[in-house]
Amino acid sequence: MDLGIKGKHAIVCASSRGLGRACAQALAEAGVNLVINGLNEQRLIAVAKDIEESTGVKVIPVAADVSTEAGQQALLTACPEPDILVNNNAGPPLKDFRQLNKEAMVEGLNMNMLTPISLIQRVLDPMAQKGFGRIVNITSMTVKMPVAGLDLSSGARAGLTAFLAGIARTVADKNVTINNILPGYFATDRLEGVFNAGMARTGHDRDTVAAELAGKIPAHRFGVPDEFGNTCAFLCSQYAGYITGQNILLDGGLNPSAF
Repeated sequence: MDLGIKGKHAIVCASSRGLGRACAQALAEAGVNLVINGLNEQRLIAVAKDIEESTGVKVIPVAADVSTEAGQQALLTACPEPDILVNNNAGPPLKDFRQLNKEAMVEGLNMNMLTPISLIQRVLDPMAQKGFGRIVNITSMTVKMPVAGLDLSSGARAGLTAFLAGIARTVADKNVTINNILPGYFATDRLEGVFNAGMARTGHDRDTVAAELAGKIPAHRFGVPDEFGNTCAFLCSQYAGYITGQNILLDGGLNPSAF
């Protein structure tokens, strides 16, 4: 399917690996020129080269911490008026809420709520003026289905969801959409942290913990990053202009809610 976004420009945050990398790849395959981002410059440059060679689009790597003002400015200097913004950032580590001090909580809020809002403030009006814009925020299934130990991540991302819900409706008539993708358990580096926590809690080996977790998912497997990336690319496409302010669950059916 031609997504109708060939030649457009996107900023994809935290995209040197995992779900962010999958989103960058899928957008590139749709013909979108990219600014990709990560902390590890060497890995980021290698990813940029790989995407360029496999798709033929222009890819600009920006090694920076997107949670900082300097990092955000670096991304917007590389792409001042993106057509597409994919917000993504690492989440706080699994930790009992009793162990969170104020500094840790402020940092978590900055990473997963304030940073994407800050970037959206910078790009939203130019998108509206052009008559096209797609903003996708990578959040988490825990926004709808809390997991003990991920309370800071869940709270910050739920706050982002609520903050943007009304804003999304103010630009829908300008062909600008704001949506959230809520991943469940995907086969990425972050899943290894879940396995490690499970091993520490139960004393079981990794394979046992992984099999037990997969067994709880109706699909009986973990998500593949490409599935996530292609969903993101569709939400950024010409066909998704009537989808806005939505939370798209990609969890293999783990959340049992009908709504």
